[in-house]
Formats: sequence, structure tokens, C-alpha cells
Amino acid sequence: MGTIWFPVLYYLLATTSSLAELQGIIRLDIYHAHGPATSHNLTSKHKTPIFFSDVLLRNEERVKALHSRLVNKSSSSSLVASKKAGVPTKLKSISIPLNPALSIGSGNYYMKIGLGTPTNYYTMILDTGSSFCWLQCRPCISCHTQVDPLFDPSKSKTYKTLSCHTSQCSSVKDATFNNPLCDAKSSNACEYTASYGDNSQSQGYLSQDLLTLAPFQTLPGFVYGCGKSNLGMFGTSDGIVGLARHQLSMLSQLSPKYGFAFSYCLPTVSPGRGGFLSIGNLSLAVPNFSTAYKFTPMLSDSAAPNLYFLRLTAVTVAGRRLEVSPASYRVPTVMDTGTIITRLPESVYTALRKAFVNVMSKRYAQAPAYSILDACFKGSLHNMPVVPEIQMIFRGAANLTLKTPNVLIDGVKGITCLAFASSGSTTNQIAIIGNHQQQTFSVAYDVSNSRIGFAAGGCH
Repeated sequence: MGTIWFPVLYYLLATTSSLAELQGIIRLDIYHAHGPATSHNLTSKHKTPIFFSDVLLRNEERVKALHSRLVNKSSSSSLVASKKAGVPTKLKSISIPLNPALSIGSGNYYMKIGLGTPTNYYTMILDTGSSFCWLQCRPCISCHTQVDPLFDPSKSKTYKTLSCHTSQCSSVKDATFNNPLCDAKSSNACEYTASYGDNSQSQGYLSQDLLTLAPFQTLPGFVYGCGKSNLGMFGTSDGIVGLARHQLSMLSQLSPKYGFAFSYCLPTVSPGRGGFLSIGNLSLAVPNFSTAYKFTPMLSDSAAPNLYFLRLTAVTVAGRRLEVSPASYRVPTVMDTGTIITRLPESVYTALRKAFVNVMSKRYAQAPAYSILDACFKGSLHNMPVVPEIQMIFRGAANLTLKTPNVLIDGVKGITCLAFASSGSTTNQIAIIGNHQQQTFSVAYDVSNSRIGFAAGGCH
């Protein structure tokens, strides 16, 4: 997971339509953890009480770590168009439900994946900013409380520990930022340590087993970490699924079968349809009949080659562009479903805040800052019908046109704030497109063709 946390998904078996079956697609609904369909998500004893301010502060540590990771190599770092992966087109895809994970003590999204033979399902945080997958395993030296029973590798007929001599073990360093170790007492087993920007970490054995994402959608020999010692900000999840571009990520391991592409739609707490994660080339199809994807080039940065970058070129408030220089936008800009609030370079955020407050303060009384949010107003999100639209414009034809639910976020009762913040430094700036701004948009990652797309219209 490196310095980034990303969405988490919850797995619900659903009956697919005959058309979907013919196309080789499995499409499963996703619901918000606090939405109208949450009664089947987690039992009350597993729900972790957590204040939203605490979630924001935890997220702030992750943002600082991402900033440090990118600017430490700023002298040699350059944003370039990503190279095409050259993966042949596949006529299949798989779709999995996505849920926000506040109920399990995380500000991200979660899913359920199946592992082992026989298959058991595990609640996993999904992280598009990391490349390694792991879950807590028996016997556990130090494990946090989780929502599901611990995975027991001794009860899986298809489980295998990988040795230090395997190619997968040689790839561990680039995926986890730590050199692997060899355990001579366990047949030279490959030991990993996955470190994260908020000082969280997982240690254990590099392993293989059968991955199940949906009925009849499996991957034999899925490589992941069997975590024996896991400490940090994982909430009560069972582990992490990485979707970045390294060969050990779940995306890369599934790409030979489905294609090097995925899309998702992050749901909100409001009543309505749930969200989804769809993996494969068919996930790039038009998400619904009313809209199509608008693409912007996918970029790479040598300081973090596994992450997904793009170029923000302008921001508008109520149809008017912010009065900042074009150079202000020329910073590393990361797509990150693990960051809640979008972060902008200081000069851009200052201009955005000023323009937004000028409009809002004519109708709503201002309120004190809430946690890291410093443009707040008295009232609730649902009682603010007149809110200036914000548009984030990217290189090419892509944009995110943000309405009230994406622009504002409820803090404490009776206080609503602008869901943006400064990236926190006047030099070596970065930008992060957070999950609150991405909610209800279909977001497509066409890795093979080096482009990222956005489509409005809700999570259909």
C-alpha cells in the first residue's frame, strides 16, 4: 500500500442477467456502509465506532506520506505518458460490489474476496495506491480484531508458501518497499514486510492460493501475503487488496485473463444504487445509455511508478475559472480513492476557497473550521439547495462536474464544509483527487492504452 490507501469492497453474490452471462460479465451491486442496504453488511458487534474527524486526521497522515514519497525524488522525477502495457483484448470482465468502510473503522472502501479451497470470504480494503495483497492468517503472532474468522492456510487444499528462490519473492521489494527475508526454519520461505505511510505494516509469508471473486470467476495461484503480525490503521478489515500497476497487484495478476483495465463507481450514504468494481477490458464499455467516458492521458512519475497520475489543467467555480497561473496546476496529481478530501496546490486551493466562500456566504452563515476543513457553513448538506458548481478540468476532454454532494461534506451536526483542502506545502506541491469528489462517477483506468476516463450518471 506504500503511501496510499484506497477503496474497500464488500462482496454480495447476485444473479446475473442472461445478457451479462453471454458477454462474460458479472455485475454485482454495491451499497454504502451507512446506506439503505447495510443491514446485511456487518453485524453490530463488528462495527467500529469512529468519529469522522478521526477519519480525516488518519487520512491526513497518509496524504503527508504520499507527499513525502513524491517530493523526495522531485529532482529526478518527471511526469510522462504511461507506456502501453500491450495486453491483448479480452472479452471478459468481472464486477464486484464496493462499500465505504466507516463501519469497520476506515475512510476507504471494502470488498469481499474468496480465498482457499474450500472457499471462504474475507472483508478487504481495496487500495489503488498500493500493489501488494495480504490478509491476516493463523497462527497469528499479533493481529487486530477483524470482522471475519482468521484465514487458516492449513485448511486450504490449494495453499502454498513461496520460497525465496521464486520470481515472485524477487518482486516483493518493489511492491512493499522492503527487502524480503528468508526463513530457514520454514523451508526457505519468503518473508515479506509491507509498510504504509501512516506507520502501519504487515509481516508474514508470501503465499499462493485460489482466488474467487464470484461464482465461476477464479484465479489459481493468486500471490498474496499471509500476515502473521499486522499493526496499524486497518480498522477491523481482514487485509488489503492492491490495484496499482506492479506485477503483484490483483489487477496485474488478473490481467492475462481479463485485460489490463478496470473501472469503479464509489457509492454515497444517500439512498440509491450501490457501487461496483469491474475488472477487465469490458469494464471500459459505456457505463449507461445517457453518458460515455471522457478520457485524459494516464501519466507516470518516476518517484512512484506504480501509481496513477493525470494532469489537472483548470478549476472553475460557478462557471468561472480560478485566477491562478497555468503553472500552478503543473504538479504531480494522483488519482486516489484512499484519500477522502481532494488536495490542491496552495495557490489553487486559496483561490478556490475564496471564490466558493464569496458565493456561499451570501446565502449561508459561515462556521468555524472542522478538522482539516476550513471553509464551513451552518446547516446540513441536504438543506443547502443553492451551492456553486465546481468543475475540475483535465488534459483532453475529461472533467468532473461536481454538484452539491461532491462539493460539500457534513462535519459535525449542523456544520457542512467544502470538501477540498490544501496539499499543505508552499514548495514541491502535489495534488490528489480524493474519493469524495469521485463518488457517483464511473471512473475507468485503461492501463493498456494509458488513459483515465470519467462518466457521470450515478452507479448503475
